Amino acid sequence: MAFVNVTELIITGLFQDPEVQKVCFVLFLPVYLATVLGNGLIVVTINISKSLYSPMYFFLNYLSLVEILYSSTVVPKFITDLLNKIKTISPKGCLAQIFFFHFFGVTEILLLTVMAYDRYVAICKPLYYTTIMSRPKCHRLVAGSWVGGFFHSIIQIFITLPLPFCGPNVIDHYFCDLHPLFKLACTDTFVVGVIMFVNSGLFSVFSFLFLVSSYIVILYNLRNHSAEGRRKALSTCASHIMVVVLFFGPAIFLYLRPASTYTEDKLVAVFYTVITPMLNPIIYTLRNAEVKNAVRKLWGKKVSSSLE
Repeated sequence: MAFVNVTELIITGLFQDPEVQKVCFVLFLPVYLATVLGNGLIVVTINISKSLYSPMYFFLNYLSLVEILYSSTVVPKFITDLLNKIKTISPKGCLAQIFFFHFFGVTEILLLTVMAYDRYVAICKPLYYTTIMSRPKCHRLVAGSWVGGFFHSIIQIFITLPLPFCGPNVIDHYFCDLHPLFKLACTDTFVVGVIMFVNSGLFSVFSFLFLVSSYIVILYNLRNHSAEGRRKALSTCASHIMVVVLFFGPAIFLYLRPASTYTEDKLVAVFYTVITPMLNPIIYTLRNAEVKNAVRKLWGKKVSSSLE
């Protein structure tokens, strides 16, 4: 990525009005803290609690960890920038933000796919579940998710590095992403735009369609289960489906459309970078009795022992 006479990039931010930015700071700081604490609570609870040892919670543990990392690539700087009149980032910092944002984002997509596969095996092939979803295989599936996210992100970096940037240096967004960065390139970006469309847009669509198809098959097979079994499986699947829709909806909306600078696009980006990571622990704990009970038992004991 060759920057000619450009030593820093200026980020326009979400809103220009200083008063509105202060209000956003007051709103988004608690949201980010809730994201870190909520997902962190799930990670600690699953790793300590002996009752949450099944593959589903093994994957949920890594999903929550990725949520923290994914949100932390954008939100801390976004929040601090709300208090700054001029928002800047170095070219290397911009490239690093793009890499980690896409790395953790695609890792999350692949983990959601793995979780759908886990539910498929548990519901459609219950007699073979422990054999198919052995702990070594679970480790391989998680490792594959991280590797897949890494290679996806490397492709994004490789198509960005050769582009020349000679000015202007203003990114019309609140963080560094490919769409707004490509607008600053001093060359035609049609080819790299097509590559990005395939690597991000179509990948998101096909992943979403695969996940939806998986859950349709799962729901279809539930007709052979008892009423209690259906209720429990539906509760678990409903949590997964809600997370999938919340994550994929905004991402597909942005990456399958032509690049634009509308405020609505920035607000949609806020939803999947700031809001969704906070909602995931709420969805999984409120709709999952085992997680709720484990949290109560574990942290109830901690509080009781500290008071003694």
